[in-house]
Amino acid sequence: MELFKRTAFQRLRFYMLSSSRKRIKYLKKHKVFAHLGENVFYQSRRIPVEPYLVKIHNNVAIAADVYIIPHDIINIVMNGYSKGNGTYRIHMGCVEIMDNCFIGSHSIILPDVRIGPNAIVAAGAVVTKDVPEGTIVGGNPAKVIGSFDDLFEKRKSDIGVSALKTERADSLWEDFNNKRK
Repeated sequence: MELFKRTAFQRLRFYMLSSSRKRIKYLKKHKVFAHLGENVFYQSRRIPVEPYLVKIHNNVAIAADVYIIPHDIINIVMNGYSKGNGTYRIHMGCVEIMDNCFIGSHSIILPDVRIGPNAIVAAGAVVTKDVPEGTIVGGNPAKVIGSFDDLFEKRKSDIGVSALKTERADSLWEDFNNKRK
């Protein structure tokens, strides 16, 4: 496996790519992650420090500003506290995002976590342990708050909405206001 070269230029170049589609092409071309499946949407402009410890499977959408963190640096504090000579080492672990997952904006995924399959991480969640198949998790720390299948059924009604932006916007505002009457 070729390790992603983390030069400032390469990170800046990735950050400047204007669309998720271009970022995915870049990630695949440079083999940044340990695995990157098909039909992946990677909106985040953040590349984990150790991307070779991250696997992203098929049909996954990762929203903006998601942090995937396959390490921690508490060893610095522990070594200072114990006056140790490097006794404590950095903790590193893998992160795996299985098929058919959505990771919401501003989520944080910590080391040694597997998400999914068919799982959703709500925006702003802090994932500290594995996410069970078919669940929706949210909060800090993330807890199960719903079911993938329930949301899938609920969202089926959105399919018939007009694709025209102004008509859709009018329809969405009408629905929004009707829910508040």
